[in-house]
Amino acid sequence: MTAAAAQELDELCFLSAQSMPTLKVSEHFQMVKLLGEGSYGKVMLAVHRKRGTPMALKFFPRQSTSLSSFLREYNLSLSYCTHPSLTRALGIFFSTPTYYVFAQQAGLYGDLYSVIASEVGVDEECVQRVMAQLSGAVSHLHSLGFVHRDIKPENIFLCDSSCRWVKLGDFGLARAIGSTVRAVWYDSPFCTPEVEPAKEAEKEMKRRLCEGTEDEMEDIWITVEPCIDSWALGVLVYCLLTGCFPWEESTHDDRGYRRYHEWFNREAEKEEKISEEDTDSYMIMAENQRDNPPPSQFEGLSPLVMTLFKELLHPEPRQRGNPEELLSYLGGPWLMETERVEKRKAEEAEKEARKIREGGGVEEELVREGRGER
Repeated sequence: MTAAAAQELDELCFLSAQSMPTLKVSEHFQMVKLLGEGSYGKVMLAVHRKRGTPMALKFFPRQSTSLSSFLREYNLSLSYCTHPSLTRALGIFFSTPTYYVFAQQAGLYGDLYSVIASEVGVDEECVQRVMAQLSGAVSHLHSLGFVHRDIKPENIFLCDSSCRWVKLGDFGLARAIGSTVRAVWYDSPFCTPEVEPAKEAEKEMKRRLCEGTEDEMEDIWITVEPCIDSWALGVLVYCLLTGCFPWEESTHDDRGYRRYHEWFNREAEKEEKISEEDTDSYMIMAENQRDNPPPSQFEGLSPLVMTLFKELLHPEPRQRGNPEELLSYLGGPWLMETERVEKRKAEEAEKEARKIREGGGVEEELVREGRGER
């Protein structure tokens, strides 16, 4: 499946390379405004002069972009991003003397990063709404044989102001499941802990250069697996709920991540001692949270969402949960304050029900109301 997907994408790239036209942008599009820019190039909001339709034009500098990487991202977005929460290319691609360009659906309300209030986050209901969409989108991409590898707020685009429809975009780093890529460590909480050896190798390389040693180091290679996206989704949940990151980088050099890893190991040891009959992971976490509280950066988060983090932010990639598991955590409280409010409502409802039962039941209550008795 995955090998076939990679081969099919290669064939699409080969065919599209034979038919890519050269256009003058101003003759076919009216530029409206800049939507975003980065190391890849820039994205402009434009209107097609003949069709009158708005779209996003993604510009890749030819000087720093290979034709093969441009065509890979274009064809993947065009042919595989068929989920409503994946940004899809529109079938328009061309080159200019300085850029490779393709058109895609435009997120007219900015990206998810722009709505996250620093150290506050986003409304809990909104967080669950966003994650439900992304869970489906990422699972769909995985089912077609590809891993996104760059999930972060800046790559999630809004189709309305309340996040009722979001789209994951930017497929420049997407690769087929099972393919091998050079491990690259970067300073970000979204970077998975399994590439920490690449950071150590980078340190060693710098040391050798300082000492004037010319011995080359072998590259570290990793296999592209869906668990890479699972980790990013877990970090994203935390970011949306709190407006912060759980740690600066996913390595043992980072105090925040080190404390999380130590806490995770203690939890795992406890669960091993629990009998197989007790399978309620939420109750287990609620009990454990009292005598083994999570690190301080998780203060205010409910046992339910901490259980989700244990799935998505598992330090061992092979034991990490898949994006679909997010769905089973929707609807419940992800913040302790929400949990307290729901518990109080449930207690009040039970109290009212008890009063009715003690007063003779629902039927007698209705009879008295019908007679006008008080």
